[in-house]
Amino acid sequence: MDNLIIIIAGFLIVAGLIGCLIPKLPGVVLSFLGLIVLHFSTIAEFSSHFFIRYGILVIAVQGLDYLIPNWGIRKFGGSKKGVWGSLTGMLIGLFFGPWGIIVGAIVGAFIGELFAGKQSYIAINQAISSFVFFILGTVFQLIVAGLFLQFYIDELSYVFQ
Repeated sequence: MDNLIIIIAGFLIVAGLIGCLIPKLPGVVLSFLGLIVLHFSTIAEFSSHFFIRYGILVIAVQGLDYLIPNWGIRKFGGSKKGVWGSLTGMLIGLFFGPWGIIVGAIVGAFIGELFAGKQSYIAINQAISSFVFFILGTVFQLIVAGLFLQFYIDELSYVFQ
């Protein structure tokens, strides 16, 4: 039974890392859920203070992931279509490696801003700002999900010693 719990926890943590890059998947929440599942195995024992502390961190990061792009969009006059274009371009860019992700996100945001009725010179500035704030929120999520992956690996390392 322990093996099944460990596998499910690992799946949730990896799904959480992927969810940091894919919209509509709560990345950090899934990774945190993976640690909760791992707690029910015999190899890991986390304290209630651990779960409270990192639960608050999860809530904060999820909130920031929503607020940072919206704040940046309002600050630089971007639109929701720019953010959705950035996200779509990034997902298409996944097939072309790291540079494809970056270029795809900027081009997608630019096209989204054009669909929002912006002039091209304004759309490029807003596309870059939409991309930067989207990446900023994603980086925060990846850091926390990576931290949870590290906790998972640390707990498993005791088993393999």
